[in-house]
Amino acid sequence: MAAPPSKFILPDLISHCSYPLRISPHRMQVCRASEAWIVGELTAACYPDADAFHLQVASDYLNFLFTFDDWSDEFDAANTHGLADCVMNALHDPEGYQTDKAAGKLAKCFFRRYRQTGGLGCIRRFIHTMDLFFKAVAQQAKDRTLQEIPDLEEYIALRWDTSGCKPCFALIEFAAGIDLPDDVVQHPTIQALEEATNSLVTWSNDIFSYNVEQARRDTHNMIVVVMQEQGFTLQEAINFVGGLCKASIDRFEADRRVSIYPSSYRHVHTTNSAYGPVAIAIENSPICIINLCGRQPPMRSSRSRDFMTLSTSLLSETLVLNH
Repeated sequence: MAAPPSKFILPDLISHCSYPLRISPHRMQVCRASEAWIVGELTAACYPDADAFHLQVASDYLNFLFTFDDWSDEFDAANTHGLADCVMNALHDPEGYQTDKAAGKLAKCFFRRYRQTGGLGCIRRFIHTMDLFFKAVAQQAKDRTLQEIPDLEEYIALRWDTSGCKPCFALIEFAAGIDLPDDVVQHPTIQALEEATNSLVTWSNDIFSYNVEQARRDTHNMIVVVMQEQGFTLQEAINFVGGLCKASIDRFEADRRVSIYPSSYRHVHTTNSAYGPVAIAIENSPICIINLCGRQPPMRSSRSRDFMTLSTSLLSETLVLNH
């Protein structure tokens, strides 16, 4: 049997993703207040139009999410379920639920503030997507323990939930001060935009985190899955997944030019006032492919933190609010 390759070439994901960078003017205030400065910087790039209050809540959430990501790399399924129960109880009742666990206290802290201005639909969507996240992470922990490699279809469904992107999509509404109707959020075009965004985040992350994850024998990585299922060499698998990233951007660009809003959606009520119309932002490029051109910040763990910003980069300006 041939020895495994000692090196591989990363695909060019930059030239195909030419969106301009925007960043919040409140970034320094939030960075100073954030436990880890890099999280504040990333959040400011994800939500550049949020005011300082909403940006701080979003930053604290991402800090929490990254911390949990570090913890979960070492957890088995039982530990993950226990932590998930604690956090979900805190999200459902941040005022009344009592816990000594750090994760529960962190969740109570940021979600109390989230509820102060978040609309009912926005709150419900955030809690639901966090539940999906924890269930998928528990399955990942189980597969890691058993050294099982999921098939391609199963992996894609799980990875879209373990990425943490879906709660970040709910944060777009929170940061903008809007509460979208369910039929807008569930519209096939909006769902397609979310899927394309999530795909870009997850597959690019899998490429950049592959080396660390294969070293610890983690089977939840698209490179591992397609090598197993398609019989690809390592370089073939990396090139294939790089192609998926570029295809995700192409799908997003096509879908964001689709007009989906009939007259009944012309005005969306926010927590503060009525905004309208809500429209797909044809003229505004998505905002934040942060630090991909030779300016990568230090990572807090094995995950490529740059790519967490992509979870909102391709969606946060698809809904433009014109007074």
